[in-house]
Amino acid sequence: MQSRKIPTTVISGFLGAGKTSLIRHVLATANGRRVALIINEFGDLGVDESLLRGCGDDACASGEIIELANGCICCTVADDFVPTIEALLARDPAPEHIVIETSGLALPKPLVAAFNWPEIRNRVTVDGVVAVVDGPALLDGRFAADPAALQAQREADEALDHESPLEEVFEDQLSCADLVVLNKVDQLDDAACAQTRSLLARELRPGVKVVEAEQARIDADILLGLAAAAEDDLAARPSHHDEFEGEHDHDEFDSFILELGPIAEPEALEARLIATIERHDILRIKGFVDVPGKRRRHVIQAVGTRVARHFDRDWGTDEARQSRLVVIGLSPLDRDAISVALSA
Repeated sequence: MQSRKIPTTVISGFLGAGKTSLIRHVLATANGRRVALIINEFGDLGVDESLLRGCGDDACASGEIIELANGCICCTVADDFVPTIEALLARDPAPEHIVIETSGLALPKPLVAAFNWPEIRNRVTVDGVVAVVDGPALLDGRFAADPAALQAQREADEALDHESPLEEVFEDQLSCADLVVLNKVDQLDDAACAQTRSLLARELRPGVKVVEAEQARIDADILLGLAAAAEDDLAARPSHHDEFEGEHDHDEFDSFILELGPIAEPEALEARLIATIERHDILRIKGFVDVPGKRRRHVIQAVGTRVARHFDRDWGTDEARQSRLVVIGLSPLDRDAISVALSA
């Protein structure tokens, strides 16, 4: 019999903030803990799950990773989340810790509330909610972090009668957090970092700490063991969707998979990506590219117009070499125009 509740860490954060990199580092510093992962992505191409399987650590073994790609995890609690937790609890031995990576568009509070479901409430607890924040993106104003200024703008413009969905998602993630990881601080000077911390402070509950990170390198000992029991503290975690009891939709967002042929010049593709992102309301692009003559697959990660590329692992002998990107943005995306621009 399980004598204690299994702690679970919920990793939230906006698109491209560094959640997957954070989890990879947690696995590398877990010091033998049996950590099970639940990966939830917005979009049908399991990029994050594939990156984790290729991390080279024993903790990334296929049996320890469960992918939920049927939609936002906070919207599919009964159909996906609770049965997945029950399946993990039935394992022998059971995991010592569970880590859930939510999609960049997920609201953490409905997921935390699900830990009070009768089927699982006596067996698991939310050890902590960790929000990963892209420091340069926040500083660039990709979404507003000042509700007072936003309210003043709304009152000055009769046509502006609602908040951007991006702001609501971001603010909900911060207001539910027990710990915030301010990522990519190596791209900020001291003054910019201080300004970013000031923006965050406006959204955080009293006592919530901010830790700085480069490439999301935070050890497991810092993230695991917060003992927040967040499911017992829901009233202190305000959400834009409280009046709807957590119900929401993602009609404001759109995503699709773009299949490309072999890419002989990744540099040229990067230039097309930047130009296309600038012309369209694209928030995030990620995926894998087949570069002829290279034995390893080429990873593409784009947040706004910032594009990162690297070779991560060899293509498998039974794996089809193909170039596939998932494109995520505000709805509706001009899929035809984007496909033509990136396929040129």
